[in-house]
Amino acid sequence: MLTSERLLLVMPGGAGATRAVDYFTENREHLAPWEPPFPDAMFSRAFWERRFEQDLADHRAGRALRLVVFARSDPDGPILGFCNFTQFVRGAFMACTLGYSLSRAAEGQGYMTEALRLSTAHVFDVLGMHRIQANHMPHNRRSEAVLRRLGFEVEGYARDYIYIHGAWRDHVLTALTNPRAPLPEYLRTEVLTR
Repeated sequence: MLTSERLLLVMPGGAGATRAVDYFTENREHLAPWEPPFPDAMFSRAFWERRFEQDLADHRAGRALRLVVFARSDPDGPILGFCNFTQFVRGAFMACTLGYSLSRAAEGQGYMTEALRLSTAHVFDVLGMHRIQANHMPHNRRSEAVLRRLGFEVEGYARDYIYIHGAWRDHVLTALTNPRAPLPEYLRTEVLTR
């Protein structure tokens, strides 16, 4: 559980399944232009019960960190958004990929910037990652602005990158690096024995 001034970021377990269904049902049209197509199963409680169990297993195994965003003042209220750090690569790379979404009702209030500032600090300082990659469609100005505020830098452009909203969409590739990241354990050992 991570907390900021206004937000609570958690891995909710099966108890959050109903609220996840509500989030995606209420925001289906709002998220459609920015997300890959949702499978029908995603709108069922059983899907989210399994998914949240898998999220916890992935975190324990060091493969991912998927967080649900709630208002700190209303932890039993609706989901405001999701912050997903996935595709963890260890060794000399120490990197992951960030994806996120925010409900229509929560837009324009700085919630995603606050949630990502908190969660990226955790990924860097607690999980020891050196690099977080995040990509956005060129016309997604809100996402671009959030990433820029957090210090993500543009590193490239990928054509036909992800299938979203009926077509393969180009993406701007960005990344944030952690200057304080420790060397991976095996490299520390190697350096010390030289």
